[in-house]
Amino acid sequence: MTLTQQLITLIRGKQVDDSDLQRAALFTLDAVCNAIAGRNTEAGRKLQQWRKTQGNDAGRDAFLFGGLTHILETDDLHRGSVTHPGCVVIPAALALAGDNSGKKILTAVLYGFEAMCRVGNAVGPTHYRMWHNTATCGPYGSAMAAATLLNLSDDETMHALGNAGTQSSGVWEFLETGAMSKHLHAGRAAESGITAAQLAATGFTGPPAILEGDKGFFAAACPDANAGDVVADPEQPWQLLQTSIKPWPCCRHTHPVVDAALELHDKLGGNAIESVAIETYQAALDVCDRPQPDNEYAAKFSLQHTVAAALTDGQIRFDSFDDKARASFAALRGRVTISAGEPFASAYPVAWGARVSLTLADGSTIAAERPTARGDPELALSDAEMIAKAELLLDFAGCDAATTRRIIDGMLSLAGADNSREIVEFLLLLSKSETRP
Repeated sequence: MTLTQQLITLIRGKQVDDSDLQRAALFTLDAVCNAIAGRNTEAGRKLQQWRKTQGNDAGRDAFLFGGLTHILETDDLHRGSVTHPGCVVIPAALALAGDNSGKKILTAVLYGFEAMCRVGNAVGPTHYRMWHNTATCGPYGSAMAAATLLNLSDDETMHALGNAGTQSSGVWEFLETGAMSKHLHAGRAAESGITAAQLAATGFTGPPAILEGDKGFFAAACPDANAGDVVADPEQPWQLLQTSIKPWPCCRHTHPVVDAALELHDKLGGNAIESVAIETYQAALDVCDRPQPDNEYAAKFSLQHTVAAALTDGQIRFDSFDDKARASFAALRGRVTISAGEPFASAYPVAWGARVSLTLADGSTIAAERPTARGDPELALSDAEMIAKAELLLDFAGCDAATTRRIIDGMLSLAGADNSREIVEFLLLLSKSETRP
């Protein structure tokens, strides 16, 4: 059996219970609310304008929904694979929902997360230095979700994943200018899996050894891949249950720093900050060492900016990264030093942690550290906190109370719905509708 065939067998052999479905429903709610809120951004409006020029197509619906979901940087994050599975898998599942039951849609979500994250677990750290894992590993997840909803056989699903993987792409160059490519990555990964699964349904073949083949994905783009991680520990909980939910709208690599800085904000007692030292893991430095970000998106990927915002304001909001905020926090950003340090460097990617140390004007020092961050499985948001986050996102989107309630109730009751067409069509329509400027 090829590695792809082993992965399909593993996924379809895992048990799905009611608690798994309910957690999948909460993750679906989170992705949906991120997408609806993402409309209320410059990039979101451009994606909507483009979508209006396209025909009636499930792949294009998934592209739009995926791109919107990833804009605000508040979507989920799977640490081991360094991927954002919700912005890829859930749009694909919703775009192909049709008359399927809510249980089947949520099962497809679980399957898609599993495929995407397990491939991501195996790519190795060098891949992430150039390639955006969400974009490159995402097509495997969206294809697995799509294959489930299209009732593909194991053999057809193998071909779907093969042709999904050959579409893998997406590099980090967009960070240099704050370009909008990251949203393209999510949308294209969602669409690629649908295209691959739809083709497989016609008998269109894909490479069975797309992962481990001599000219496959790992050989081409993953110099230190560990192929065995794709199917390692089959009895462990679903990868979705090992996925983190973001409480703040910035790169997940900044969250341990934010979490620690918020604690320190409450201990300052009016003392001025002379300097800030951050110790974390190397990948956080590789992606988020941006001492003077010159645009909103770069600020969301700046350890220096996010720590300054948290220390100064005692909170992180959507407006913590705009022109006014970047100017306000510039002086403190300049007094921040960052480095890789233990135990955080060795613990990554299993755990994403950081230590923030302050030297104050009176000469005293205080510090706080986080081995993991709020929203990680070890510090998971409660159901009530997840719902509160959904309400915050929908308020940002400009949704009225009735729309907000319809979305939240519809997603939370999805597991018991015999037919999901009405609520899913409403969500897909809402993603295309205009929002406030």
